[in-house]
Amino acid sequence: MDKKKKRSIIRGIILLVLACAIIYTIYNSATKEKVEALADGDQAPDFELVDLEGNTHRLSDYKGQGVFLNFWGTWCEPCKKEMPAMERQYQQFKDQGVQVLAVNIAQSKFEVQNFVDQYDLTFPVVIDKTKSVMQAYNVGRLPATYLISPDGKVKKIPPGELSEQQIQSFMESIKPE
Repeated sequence: MDKKKKRSIIRGIILLVLACAIIYTIYNSATKEKVEALADGDQAPDFELVDLEGNTHRLSDYKGQGVFLNFWGTWCEPCKKEMPAMERQYQQFKDQGVQVLAVNIAQSKFEVQNFVDQYDLTFPVVIDKTKSVMQAYNVGRLPATYLISPDGKVKKIPPGELSEQQIQSFMESIKPE
C-alpha cells in the first residue's frame, strides 16, 4: 500500500472518530436531565446539611420562620462584602422569626471555619460537600440568595450581591406575621 492511500485511510478514521464524538456530545447534552429553575412561589426543596459544630440543619426545621438562604464561597469577593451586612441584619431579625442559613459550596471545614472566625459570624454555616443542595436550587453564580417564607415557599430570588439595605428589606419581607 502506498503512503497516500495509508494517509487517506488514517484521515478517514480520525474524521469518523471526531464525528462520533460530536454526535455523542450533542445527544448527551440534549438528553441530560435538566434541573428545573426555581421560581417565586415554588416549594423550597428541603435539605439536610451539617454545620461547623456538627449540628444537622434541615430547611423544614425552620417552618414557621422566614429563612434567608445564602449560597457562598470563601473565594467569592461579593460574598465577603455581604457577610458582615448579613450578620448585622441577622442580629436585628433573629428574634423576630427570621433565620439566616449560609450554605458554603464544597470547601474544607478549615477554610470555612477561618472565614467564619474572620467575619465573626454567629448564624448557622453549613457545607454542601456534594453540591447536591446547590444543584437542587439550580445555583449558578455566587453569591446566590433565596428568600424562603414561613410556609416554606420561595418568596423571592434576588440576583447577585445584595446591599445591607436590600438584605434588611428582604428580611423584613419574610418575617412571620
